[in-house]
Amino acid sequence: MNTVLEIIGLDSLVELDDKRQVPAINLDNAATTPAFKLVAEEINRQLLFYGSIGRGKGQKSEHSSQIYSAGRDIVKDFVGARSDLYTVFYVNSTTDGMNKLASALIESPEDIVLTTRMEHHAHDLPWRERVTTLYAEVDSKGRLIIEDLERILREQGGKVRYVSVTAASNVTGYVNDVHRIAKIAHKYGAQIIVDGAQIVAHRAFKMLGETSEENIDYFVFSAHKMYSPYGGGAVVGLKETLSERLPVFYGGGMVKTVMDDKVIYNDLPDRYEAGSPNYLGVVGMLKAIEILRKVGFNAIKEHEQRLIKKTLARLKTIPGVILYGDNEQVSDRVGIIVFNLKDITNETVANKLAGRRGIAVRHAAFCAHPYVRRLAEREAERENTVDGCFPPEGMVRISFGIYNTDADVDALIETLHLILNDKTSYMVQNTDISTQPSDRG
Repeated sequence: MNTVLEIIGLDSLVELDDKRQVPAINLDNAATTPAFKLVAEEINRQLLFYGSIGRGKGQKSEHSSQIYSAGRDIVKDFVGARSDLYTVFYVNSTTDGMNKLASALIESPEDIVLTTRMEHHAHDLPWRERVTTLYAEVDSKGRLIIEDLERILREQGGKVRYVSVTAASNVTGYVNDVHRIAKIAHKYGAQIIVDGAQIVAHRAFKMLGETSEENIDYFVFSAHKMYSPYGGGAVVGLKETLSERLPVFYGGGMVKTVMDDKVIYNDLPDRYEAGSPNYLGVVGMLKAIEILRKVGFNAIKEHEQRLIKKTLARLKTIPGVILYGDNEQVSDRVGIIVFNLKDITNETVANKLAGRRGIAVRHAAFCAHPYVRRLAEREAERENTVDGCFPPEGMVRISFGIYNTDADVDALIETLHLILNDKTSYMVQNTDISTQPSDRG
């Protein structure tokens, strides 16, 4: 994808193990993306007119409050949410939003939430720590088994209050058909909550399905994964339900009045935004939304698919590479690949990619431990090995952004060959040493 978008820090030099200075290569975009230059410029521009949000009558306060409030409509439009059905409240991250949402929606520890074994901890633990939590399984390639999800809903006989599922996995990049899942959830009387952290920078997302039964009820996402790493995020949710609830998060700004023995809380969305808002995080997020829409999600998808296919083709030629998930049919994946090198720990691979070439990746279990273990077990079964993952608790993840290039892929592959050569050299040296006569009696 040829864009004129500028990213801050692409030319920043990092020091390698041999003390050379080289431009860093970021292949860890699933964790956090660098900032668009235009996002930073917009934040700096708005700082000139920054005032307290909703708490003052000065010109700067009025200006900032207007941008902050109008931003909710921009978010709704971004995810295709009708104003008569949905509200938007701002959060600092997906984790923050999921916890606020869970604290508001859960009414009793006896409530039942159905989620899946492919979830990020931020979309699992807020439920697990509050209610009975059930899990739909993944198949041999790591894709969600939607039939298993429906089986659990059917067996629970309408007792499940919420179905909580990721729109795209942060481990395999699989994109779930959340509108199909919404229709199934609604059929059994449950509402659906979607973790949008990994989808918003990669694919267009719409709250509304082809029919009302396919509508998404709640959607949570972060700006730091969409080229605005300044702490922004949002929850888009049903007005009807959220207007009757309160999050377990209290403070100024969410109340109409506080008396000695009584509190009257604000209406939506203010009741979900206690405390001084992260205005600059919101400003950055709104600008990032504008830029992503200008680039176009079809172009983003095409770019990522090309890089995924090229990288997989190259990885498959390297002896000792262990790939996880389905690496043949990749059309339902955002730009994420997970792998290991046989007999080299994932931490060692990550350290050497950084130390030899300045390539940033993520390693270990990506805040999705149950899912990573399942992927490792499935791979071990296919290869008939003791373990499909070395060590079993971790992998190496590369994840693409819209600015990554073929040259980044080439650098990755070349460096992996160097790492394997390091391993071979080490093994040969050890073999030579072991064959020498011992001088110990």
